[in-house]
Amino acid sequence: MRIHIGTDHAGLEFSTQLQHHLASQGHEVVDHGPIEYDPLDDYPAFCIRAAQAVVRDQADGVETLGVVFGGSGNGEQIAANKVPGVRAALVWSIATAELAREHNDANVIAIGARQHTFDEAVSFIDRFIATPFSGEERHARRIAQLAAFEQDGILLPDPREGSATPDVLDASDSFDPEAG
Repeated sequence: MRIHIGTDHAGLEFSTQLQHHLASQGHEVVDHGPIEYDPLDDYPAFCIRAAQAVVRDQADGVETLGVVFGGSGNGEQIAANKVPGVRAALVWSIATAELAREHNDANVIAIGARQHTFDEAVSFIDRFIATPFSGEERHARRIAQLAAFEQDGILLPDPREGSATPDVLDASDSFDPEAG
């Protein structure tokens, strides 16, 4: 499988180790940067290029996924999700790595390199790569809704439209948190 990776200075050392690990597993690794340590570099371009490459490869029928990382993984996930066709998930455990693939068919994951040991992060990445999308109808339906919104901005109808029920409790309503 081809794995596209992108980071910033916070993940540069991690990136080098990860490339060796993935290559030893038989994956083709494409590094989108950075190539040297610069404490003032910015992650968006590196992560967006990695995400664009994933989408491009998938459109060409290449089996591929992406991994982006930085200090927390949050900004990197946001950057990757700006690319149409990307479903990037922030992963912090084995379970979130599995669910990202099984339920969301995520094609990119983001990891906080400063939040985990190298071994932990690699276990998340390996599980992500090894886990297939379940293909269950409910998950495929939801992913299709996301793709449709990305294409044309259309959402399913709002069930509250035309309804006399308020969106929130009005001042005369009482709310008892103990009532369950």
